Amino acid sequence: MATKDNSVLKSKFAKPEEIERKWHIVDAADQTVGRLATRVASILRGKHKPQFTPNTDVGDFVIVVNASKVKMTGKRMEQKTYYHNTLYPGGARHEKFAELQAKYPERIISEAVKGMLPKNSLGRKTFKKLKVYAGAEHEHAAQNPQALSF
Repeated sequence: MATKDNSVLKSKFAKPEEIERKWHIVDAADQTVGRLATRVASILRGKHKPQFTPNTDVGDFVIVVNASKVKMTGKRMEQKTYYHNTLYPGGARHEKFAELQAKYPERIISEAVKGMLPKNSLGRKTFKKLKVYAGAEHEHAAQNPQALSF
C-alpha cells in the first residue's frame, strides 16, 4: 500500500536479538484461575508489547507465587476434574480440583496457561518462561522481578 507521497508502508517484525525480556512476579492468592491464566499467557506471548510479532517469541518471564491459594467460582471447586492418561490400557486418571490443589497446586495454573498458548514449537518455547510456586518463596530474586497486579 502506498501513501500520497508514494512511500511504501512496511511492517516491522521483531528479531530475536532485539527483544528485551523482563521478569514479572504475580501473586495468585485469591485470584480466579481462568482470569489469572489469560493475563499470564498474554504476558508470556508478548501481546502487551508494541513490537509483538505472532510468529516470534517476544514475551517476558512470569513467576507465579501462592499457587495453592487460587480459587474457582461457583461449584467448580467440587465439579472440575483434570484428565491424564498414562498411555497404558485402562490408564485414564481423573482428579478433582480440590485433590490436585492439595497435592500439586502448581499444575492447576500450569495446565490453565498451557492450554491458552499455541499448540506448536512456539507455544512449547513460550511455556518454558513460566515459573509457578505453591508458596510465597521463589528462587528468582537475582532477576529482580517487577510486581504485576491484576
